[in-house]
Amino acid sequence: MATASVAFKSREDHRKQLELEEARKAGLAPAEVDEDGKEINPHIPQYMSSAPWYLNAERPSLKHQRKWKSDPNYTKSWYDRGAKIFQADKYRKGACENCGAMTHNVKLCMERPRKKGAKWTNIHIAPDEKIETFELDYDGKRDRWNGYDAATYARVIERYEARDEARRKYLKEQQLKKLEEKNNKENGEGNVSDEDEDALKVDEAKVDESKQMDFAKVEKRVRTTGGGSTGTVRNLRIREDTAKYLLNLDVNSAYYDPKTRSMREDPLPDADPNEKFYGGDNQYRVSGQAMEFKQLNIHAWEAFEKGQDIHMQAAPSQAELLYKNYKIIKEKLKLQMKDAIMEKYGNAATDAKLPRELLMGQTERQVEYDRAGRVIKGLETSLPKSKYEEDVYINNHTSVWGSWWKDHQWGYKCCKQTIRNSYCTGAAGIEAAEAAADLMKANIDRKGASEETPVPAEEKRLATWGNDVPDDLLLDKNQLTEALKKEDERKKEEKDERKRKYNVRWNDEVTAEEMEAYRMKRIHHDDPMKDFLH
Repeated sequence: MATASVAFKSREDHRKQLELEEARKAGLAPAEVDEDGKEINPHIPQYMSSAPWYLNAERPSLKHQRKWKSDPNYTKSWYDRGAKIFQADKYRKGACENCGAMTHNVKLCMERPRKKGAKWTNIHIAPDEKIETFELDYDGKRDRWNGYDAATYARVIERYEARDEARRKYLKEQQLKKLEEKNNKENGEGNVSDEDEDALKVDEAKVDESKQMDFAKVEKRVRTTGGGSTGTVRNLRIREDTAKYLLNLDVNSAYYDPKTRSMREDPLPDADPNEKFYGGDNQYRVSGQAMEFKQLNIHAWEAFEKGQDIHMQAAPSQAELLYKNYKIIKEKLKLQMKDAIMEKYGNAATDAKLPRELLMGQTERQVEYDRAGRVIKGLETSLPKSKYEEDVYINNHTSVWGSWWKDHQWGYKCCKQTIRNSYCTGAAGIEAAEAAADLMKANIDRKGASEETPVPAEEKRLATWGNDVPDDLLLDKNQLTEALKKEDERKKEEKDERKRKYNVRWNDEVTAEEMEAYRMKRIHHDDPMKDFLH
């Protein structure tokens, strides 16, 4: 067929093109030339030579068959894992608020969340990561071994060699131990049995028990939510048994999930339980060791919430050991509580006789109760004890705080002190307090007697300033006028802080005229006209 892929305008053009191609194949006409000037082989099939329609080819060409999208930047190298390029000394704008690196933000930060990020502390700035971009082709993107370092496999080899060396050493020690036992038997008995000879031979080709456990496994392809992955599925059903989804073929019976191979409910709920070998997957959740495992999980959760460092998945052995200790301690506490109750109230199951005071403690007194169980009539109610500690004496006291009252103050009756948590002074303290009170009373009486003596007129006038004005007070009118002016200036300064002078002189000597001016200008709170002064 022809190599041309150009659309023909008419049927005649198409016929001429076919004739031209036949001539080219027979060698009677020259071969076609592509856009690069190269000749096109006329024997190439049409399905190879025809270009796709979306390339809009206007003339014959084989360009679509060549590698037209070649990437010169393709490389086999891989990312430099964990490489750092620059570490700053202080926080930079736009960097991660947690660690301070410029190559990511807080949401993508892989460092531990700090209590205060590097943006606020400005210390421990993390270095920037090395970011690389590679242009990988189809195969490079899907190469699962791209970037794998073969040198890391040396660690796996070293670990297995160390395990084999330890195993050989252990077997050698066991063989030497058995040889010593054999020599001891030869010296004692003189002959050795064939069983002892076989025990000395160590067959390293035997498969240990841990590997034999894997014979019951079946390797299958398991579909997971994150994509397909090869996993291990245990064969939990004997092939001779009937499958659980075939026990009841009714459409409305228990639902079977083929993905997880689970059937929660009982497929035959009406059948005899003695004849059933399968009663649904839920029966395994409430039988056997499932409940113990559930209680272990609950204990681990509650202990973690209360502050203990315990995790069921991270350290299962530790969690199980702590749970066992918890059960032992709980059982001990129950026994202690039981013993305390039996010691206090006695045990009716024993053959011990009741004490005489209980046997003869019967009475014919009638007691009436209400619906709530409170005593209404017939029995004296005992005073309830306080929630505070009773009969506890501190600091050498022989009575409690609050056992003595005087002058609206509580105190101790033993030493008559009103200071709480004070040390008891006993009778000597009471005598000293009474003597101090008598001395205080004598001083008050002496001071009252001295105040009753007459005071001179000048002192009396000075003493009455600020109080009621005595009748014999004499004031100078000129000095009183000046004092009133000064009082007006002082009040203006109080209202407007800007009029106060920088250097203020202070005089604490007040004359009678200045005191009278202050009294006259003062606003009285009981004055009905005080609101009209402003």
